[in-house]
Amino acid sequence: MGAETSDTPRAWRTVLEHIETQLLEGALRPGDRLPGERALSAELGVGRSSVREALRVLEVLGLIRTAAGSGPSSGAIIIATPGGGMSALMRLQVAASGFPVADIVRTRLILETSVAGDLADAAAASDADATATANATGAPDLAPAELLLDAMDSPDLAPTEFLALDAAFHLALAEASGNQVITATMAGLRSGIEGYALEGVATIADWHATSARLRSEHRGIVEAIQRADAASARARTHDHISGYYAETFVDPSLR
Repeated sequence: MGAETSDTPRAWRTVLEHIETQLLEGALRPGDRLPGERALSAELGVGRSSVREALRVLEVLGLIRTAAGSGPSSGAIIIATPGGGMSALMRLQVAASGFPVADIVRTRLILETSVAGDLADAAAASDADATATANATGAPDLAPAELLLDAMDSPDLAPTEFLALDAAFHLALAEASGNQVITATMAGLRSGIEGYALEGVATIADWHATSARLRSEHRGIVEAIQRADAASARARTHDHISGYYAETFVDPSLR
């Protein structure tokens, strides 16, 4: 990839900060359309995948709506301007890389164990509905998370690529919960999570073994959710997050 389209691990933040500035300064307003992926990629010198990731975060935050296709209604349109809590969440995106790693991990343990348990409870409720009415309702949509797990099975992934997919998997579970505040907070912490995960790679003696373990743990979390086993889903999520941190950083309180 050429220098004009750099795709460093957190290049998507360049896109996010560019759009955030325009929104806060009033250069972009509700009803305006953003330039296309290719144009933003060329303007900001990042890869198109980074543009897509930033747009995904903005959509989670409720600031844009995207539509596929090539007609006049396709692309991303501004539907809100950041204000109050929304602005704070956008600032969280920028600040997250400077937070203490232990604080990020503890926050993940609180949020993500809750998400896993809630998803399992939703699966249980869906099973009960199916038994009573022959129609499952309210089942959590885990398909996006499972697609990311399949992508992580590729043997050709570099640690940077693997950990980007890993972070996307955890965000996909938050999105499946339907809780917009948790989803937005997880999206806001994304840069901090990727940052400490990548920093930890340098301390891992056998990346192949560690990545294989992480893949197995991810599958175990999804399987526990699908079995409607909330206790197991919470425990597996806790052990997965704290285990990687314990392997790569020193903080016995999080083991």
